Amino acid sequence: MLSRTANSIYWMSRYLERAENYARFIDVNFNLSLELAPGFPEQWKPLVITTGGWPLYDKLYDTVSKSNVVDFLALHKKNPNSIRNCIIQARENARQIRPEITKEVWEQVNALYHYITNEDLVNDLMQNEPRTLLNEIKKGCQLLYGIFDATISRNEGWNFRIAGKYLERADKTSRVLDVKYHYLLPNTKSVGSTVDLIQWGALLKSVSAYDMYRKTFGTIQTHDIVAFLLLDRQFARSVLHCLIAVQQALHDISGNRAGYSNEAERRIGRLRSLLEYRKIEEVIGEGLHEFIDDVQVNINQINDAISETFFFNEEAIH
Repeated sequence: MLSRTANSIYWMSRYLERAENYARFIDVNFNLSLELAPGFPEQWKPLVITTGGWPLYDKLYDTVSKSNVVDFLALHKKNPNSIRNCIIQARENARQIRPEITKEVWEQVNALYHYITNEDLVNDLMQNEPRTLLNEIKKGCQLLYGIFDATISRNEGWNFRIAGKYLERADKTSRVLDVKYHYLLPNTKSVGSTVDLIQWGALLKSVSAYDMYRKTFGTIQTHDIVAFLLLDRQFARSVLHCLIAVQQALHDISGNRAGYSNEAERRIGRLRSLLEYRKIEEVIGEGLHEFIDDVQVNINQINDAISETFFFNEEAIH
């Protein structure tokens, strides 16, 4: 497979996953605003901080408000990682590899593109029913994942898609946890309170983890939630599960079955081991925020290693 084709598949997958996860990020706060008592202050700035978009947001807006943050993360044309721009970039990458994907995949990517670029529709929804817009994005991306599974051959292209999808998902699950850290930063006295438990429950719901978590652990406990989203091998959105999927995809691409044969495989194996053999008590004791920062740095390094190993000297549409 040509490296530019692999590159476009990889980034198409990352952008689609990013769009869905940004919809989930925003839904975190909508869930919280519904669960919390009237008069409890909503916090929107942590959402921007954890996505890495604060410097740009600070230049574009004078104040932090729900409407400004949702606009910035969902639709703003100057935010390269807004849901709108992620879907546009995903569609452009898909266009570059049109012969490599099926008609059904292309049609659904186009459907998402035309939905999010219909300015009259999305502006009306943002004003009146923003959660409808977010749910449609999530459903559209999930439908696309199902079409991929049903129509695409399990070849090199498939494995580059899996690598992109799950590396992006690992990063965003870690950032969802980091949102909770920033909620608690102003007032650590709320740890263990009813408000704290409501926030954790809303966070689980925002990543579709609530039901599986309750089946596994039952009651809402901070340590258990962090362990489930970081270290669980079976839950599809946990960081460790995602890293295992990326590692397997890279092994399938290289034909390697043991150890590592390139820098990307070495780095993913190292990060997987960091999580796989770590107890949750150690993570909490060392500092959740610091641990998540380290995970995100490693994920960025894995992305760089994948680019250098497989996409060298190719121009990426990302």
